[in-house]
Amino acid sequence: MLNSIVGTFQVFFNQSLRLKAFGVVLPFSLWVGCASLPYKTMQKAVLDDFQSEKFKAQYTGLLVVDLANKDTLINLNGAKYFTPASTTKLFTLYTSLKLLGDRIPSLKYVNKNNTLIAMGTGDPSWLHPYFNNEIPINFLAQYDSIALFMDNYVGGKFGPGWAWEDYPYDFSPEISSLPLFGNVVTLKVNDSLKVTPKYFSKNILRKNGMPLREWKENQFYLPDIEPDTLYAPYITSKELTLTLLKDVIDKNVQLVDSLPLQNWKTLPGIPRDSVLKYMLWQSDNFLAEQLMLTCSSTLSDTLSFEKARNLILGNHLSTLRQKPRWVDGSGLSRYNLFTPESMVSVLHTLYLETDSLRLFSLIPQWDFNGTVTMEHSNNNLFIHAKSGSMGNIYNLSGYLRTASGKLLAFSFMNNHFRRPSKEVRRDMYDILKVIHESY
Repeated sequence: MLNSIVGTFQVFFNQSLRLKAFGVVLPFSLWVGCASLPYKTMQKAVLDDFQSEKFKAQYTGLLVVDLANKDTLINLNGAKYFTPASTTKLFTLYTSLKLLGDRIPSLKYVNKNNTLIAMGTGDPSWLHPYFNNEIPINFLAQYDSIALFMDNYVGGKFGPGWAWEDYPYDFSPEISSLPLFGNVVTLKVNDSLKVTPKYFSKNILRKNGMPLREWKENQFYLPDIEPDTLYAPYITSKELTLTLLKDVIDKNVQLVDSLPLQNWKTLPGIPRDSVLKYMLWQSDNFLAEQLMLTCSSTLSDTLSFEKARNLILGNHLSTLRQKPRWVDGSGLSRYNLFTPESMVSVLHTLYLETDSLRLFSLIPQWDFNGTVTMEHSNNNLFIHAKSGSMGNIYNLSGYLRTASGKLLAFSFMNNHFRRPSKEVRRDMYDILKVIHESY
């Protein structure tokens, strides 16, 4: 996989070294250039396309900037606010790269009177179905007496503006300070049913026509015809977390409601970039939400999305000309509002501040069918970008490699359309391909 990325972007990597040698990060507000005359025909063709009938019944924005010379090639509604959906995760990516080290901080702890006192950092990888991280489990298993503090998260189980009816779906697990198993029950159906965590085995019934879980209880339903693997979020609580953890480590674990005034140590977990890559390529909402909490854990003992967000917007991204309305880490909320200009600005900053090979291994590849899978990425794709979709919305923000070897940052946002998303994706691809071939 990495060799494929290296092959695709070695030219960009060499170009990056030349561009970054200046050592100056220009605020986006200084990007006032415009493309030279040979590309006016391309600009006109693209802008004329937006006047066609297919775009008239929707709200569209497109900003394209040459990262080498700061020329603005296309600017259609670049300063207007759009609902970003999962392109919000680019801001979560930036926050994570700024605030987290090379490894995810897995828990904070102190040893007092032969008892290990620990609290969660929001690390989403503990026994996660994909990562199956056992580093903190093995660490806790060394101690005979463990006390957990689980009142350090400030926030709700769901983000503001999330749809309540999404509760039984795997894209909407609850948020918590110490998540286990991705806060979902995994049901694997082969010759027999395997339930993870095993604690929920007694709570599974076969019943068609039901959601995967009851609304307000951990009762799960398995349809007669199902895929090999199903995931259903479970209702979290401090007591349930304690029970699940006891089952795993088979040690005495208790809850405490206060913390000693001592210097806390931090246990490093799995590599940060492995979590970031999975979050972006799979557009994993749970990872995005929890990563924002983990970022806040590096600032204080309190886990708070707002704490991490306010630091990033108030300091690292204070030059944004249109301040986003940024309410969650995943983009599940329709309360989020971002402009194409803000998206391109954070892409520009990511490009300047991040090793290019690392950056382009994290950002997904995209074609007219949408985001490709990590297993099927290839050297022929010219777009690395994060997509974001929900009902009547499809957005794409990222990097475009032109046929002549130039690297562009772009944000293409489509809101309030009523036609099929696949038609919107095809139109977006056609426009981006014109830019790819003409510039």
